[in-house]
Amino acid sequence: MNKNILFIPAVLIAAVFFSCGRSAEEVRRISYEERMKQAKEERMALKIAVMPTLDCLPAFIARECNLYDTTAVDIRFKKFTAQMDCDTALIGKSVEGAFSDFVRTERIKRHDGLQLDYISTTNAYWNLITSRKARIKKINQLDDKMVAMTRYSATDLLTSKFTEGVKLKSQVFRIQINDVNVRLAMLLNNEIDAVWLPEPQATAARIRGNNVIADSRDKKKVLGVIAFRAEVTKDARRRKQLSAFMTAYDMACDSINKNGLQHYSEILKKHYGIDSKVIKALPKIKYNHIQKPRKAEIDKIVL
Repeated sequence: MNKNILFIPAVLIAAVFFSCGRSAEEVRRISYEERMKQAKEERMALKIAVMPTLDCLPAFIARECNLYDTTAVDIRFKKFTAQMDCDTALIGKSVEGAFSDFVRTERIKRHDGLQLDYISTTNAYWNLITSRKARIKKINQLDDKMVAMTRYSATDLLTSKFTEGVKLKSQVFRIQINDVNVRLAMLLNNEIDAVWLPEPQATAARIRGNNVIADSRDKKKVLGVIAFRAEVTKDARRRKQLSAFMTAYDMACDSINKNGLQHYSEILKKHYGIDSKVIKALPKIKYNHIQKPRKAEIDKIVL
């Protein structure tokens, strides 16, 4: 009797171990297959580096509002908060395209030897904003002051353009702060004298009483760009993805122009982390359709 009692649990234990062994093996196999599937999907998708800046808003709207057939075309946005990280992803080929500025992309072409195709200009612009405690109201008061910007970028160029010909008692110190959110936080915490900010970060700074002393649009230079690695535009499958993106981008631009930025408050909160107060204070911005720049225009922009 005792032998039977001991035998039954032993059989059950063996069965459990056998079952668990098969289950674990099955889980490992499925997990591996799923990882391989996801890796393939990632490779095949059109990946675009984006920033929490308003020039990228049409891309976010196109995705959130399903302005292209997501079952037929896989377009993925890779979020970064520093333009240099977008560039690294572009150079390292972890993305096919990026929202950037002409100063950076032209340097990538010359310095890194990466062939790029410009799909379109964008309406990206920057404000030079000074700390409310610094009491800086004009460019000629920037002598011996620290300005947060990114080297070899639109903000670097703009610092030169706005200070050239201005009488300064001493130099302006260019401090490289690449992350736009860190740049904003430093201004709000009075840790820096002045910063170059795009939208919506510029509005977040402005409504807190900080001073706008320069606007990149005053220099009549269109600096924003959407760039793709050249080999992407030569591949038939990629061209189909790119065509879907551009069509959806134009539709999103039309919708923003018609309905206004505030109409997309939930998308702005989700992708930009801003509150209703900032959204309500955003300036009216006109978005243009995809428009490829000419070489002569590019030369004029960066020179």
